Amino acid sequence: MDLTLLLQGIVSGILASGLYALVSVGLALAIGVIGIVNFAHGEFFMVGAFITYQLFISFGFDPVISLFFVAPTLFLLGGAIYQSSIRYVLKAPELNQMLLTFGISIILQNLALLIWGGDPRTISSVAYRSIGYQLGGVSIGLVPLASFLISLVIVGSLYYALLKTPAGRAMRAVAQNRMGASLIGLEVNRVYLVTFALSALLAGLGGVMIAVIQSPTPIVGFAFTLKAFAIVVLAGLGNIRGILWASLVVALSESLVATLVPNGDALRNAVFFAIIFVVLIARSRRLA
Repeated sequence: MDLTLLLQGIVSGILASGLYALVSVGLALAIGVIGIVNFAHGEFFMVGAFITYQLFISFGFDPVISLFFVAPTLFLLGGAIYQSSIRYVLKAPELNQMLLTFGISIILQNLALLIWGGDPRTISSVAYRSIGYQLGGVSIGLVPLASFLISLVIVGSLYYALLKTPAGRAMRAVAQNRMGASLIGLEVNRVYLVTFALSALLAGLGGVMIAVIQSPTPIVGFAFTLKAFAIVVLAGLGNIRGILWASLVVALSESLVATLVPNGDALRNAVFFAIIFVVLIARSRRLA
């Protein structure tokens, strides 16, 4: 086995894990606090990527600057979708919730197709996109490295907010006992609204980064929805604390398969299904 190739796969996986954690933590937040499995989560990611692209094309905004525009836009979009649809199915059967969020994902995908078309959209003239470093034969791109660091800062800030701020404590209280939270005066619906909007915001910020790393299409969100679900299942449904290590496991598995296995690029998406399958089987046998 080529040691340099192995190290390249490990480094690439570690760098990708930051973005995976950023996208997955929003999904874990929605599941853990609201109790809804949001199949439209990846579409918030996709919308963030296309807004970044449009800001660059129309106004020449650097993607880093786009972070400050995408964040409030996705927060408002998530809040609007919650208020107009999600809150009406929270007491409905889980199948109804899944079908609703799946329908929202289809609507957002088709709106993106109407506005931007189906071809990949590339932000090619950003100077730092081609900058990279060599460390002992291992290549480290500036954009993946910056994406990793920014993602860690955002996820770390979310963890801090959940532990130390009144809004974070309210989310944790609702997640632990919704009835008890309402009895002590918390407005549960408002907490749900903020949580869902924050979940969309986090996914949208991930979209900003993918707009620079690769060329997004209207279906890019689907692939990241699968990755996020694999990570959330591995960490434990609603377990926000486990997202970081689960993201690292999934990203490393994907990267090593793509790097070391012949025709690995064609198999990398199978990694997510394999992880979900193995984890669910293992937990079912433990409970049996």
